[in-house]
Amino acid sequence: MRIGELAEAAGTTAKALRFYEEQGLLPAAERTASGYRDYDPEAATRIDFIHRGQAAGLTLAQIKQILDIRDGGEIPCGHVRDLLDVRLKDIERQISDLVSLRDNVAALRDAAAEPEPETCNADEVCRYL
Repeated sequence: MRIGELAEAAGTTAKALRFYEEQGLLPAAERTASGYRDYDPEAATRIDFIHRGQAAGLTLAQIKQILDIRDGGEIPCGHVRDLLDVRLKDIERQISDLVSLRDNVAALRDAAAEPEPETCNADEVCRYL
């Protein structure tokens, strides 16, 4: 299948496919006599995996690690679990940080609910921040 056909089937762009190939995420395609890339049908499955990994928040480097393990003939499930554990902890930390930020911003907004400009000090830009 040509690069445009694969891009359409995989819901991506030819530019992305060339990038994946350059980064080692997608094996180099065979070339036709006229030099066009000719991908195996399995390439679409691999691209789907790449997209699922990205949707889970994995980096392309992490996805490449998983693919390298699989390409090496091993099962990457344990490695995937470990990556997802780290990702989940990172998400939980981000949520905690966001909750703290929300609480801080809410407190600032509450303090500024009834502004009193006449009480502002000239040395302060705004006392509510």
